[in-house]
Amino acid sequence: MAKMCVICGKGVGTGHLVSHSNIKTNRRWLPNLQKVRLIVEGRPQRKYVCTKCLKAGKVQRAL
Repeated sequence: MAKMCVICGKGVGTGHLVSHSNIKTNRRWLPNLQKVRLIVEGRPQRKYVCTKCLKAGKVQRAL
């Protein structure tokens, strides 16, 4: 699964976890994606959408 929103394209963020002794290890910030049924080209399909797009009403959900 690609960890990316199909509406806005929000994906994984990367950076460092920095310890108290300033040792840096890699880490990832994952987006809050939900699998929802959307209307795509007139047919319902399951896609991954971030919660920010869901709250903003940018998607038409298939119920």
